[in-house]
Amino acid sequence: MKPVKIRTLQSNDAEALLTFELDNREWFERYIDARGSAFYSAQGVTDHIAAYLSDFAAGTWHPFVIEDPNGKIVGRANLKGIDMPERSAEVGYRIAQSACGRGLATLAVRHLIQEAQSHWNLKQLVANVYAGNIGSAKVLKRCGFLIEPVSGHDGTEHEYRFGLSI
Repeated sequence: MKPVKIRTLQSNDAEALLTFELDNREWFERYIDARGSAFYSAQGVTDHIAAYLSDFAAGTWHPFVIEDPNGKIVGRANLKGIDMPERSAEVGYRIAQSACGRGLATLAVRHLIQEAQSHWNLKQLVANVYAGNIGSAKVLKRCGFLIEPVSGHDGTEHEYRFGLSI
């Protein structure tokens, strides 16, 4: 079986990315904040990609897509809020419901760790996970992240913060 491919998001991914996001909208909204309805259109996704690629060029974001052996997008993974002076970033990822249980989230997080080290020379990664997202918490722990205390004063009482020193 051919392996999945993780690569940097490209401007010509709009149609495939829109399909991925629409197919998994309800699934994602169980575990992460909902996107605005304007996002779920060809123009919305095109604008989204342009913004992410602009942030990538500025060195503050690194967006990836995960493709199955047939080239279909089955996941996304991002280094976001890259802070070069602090040498840190936040990780984020989402896997299609149909692709869950195959280790893709773990593969995505390991890829983000590798890119954080080799491409960005980062030393600290963080991830925020809603309390009900047990699967994501397990993935982060499997990849070496440790749970960190979070203040409940910022409306974060329903999420956990994980950190990884690399």
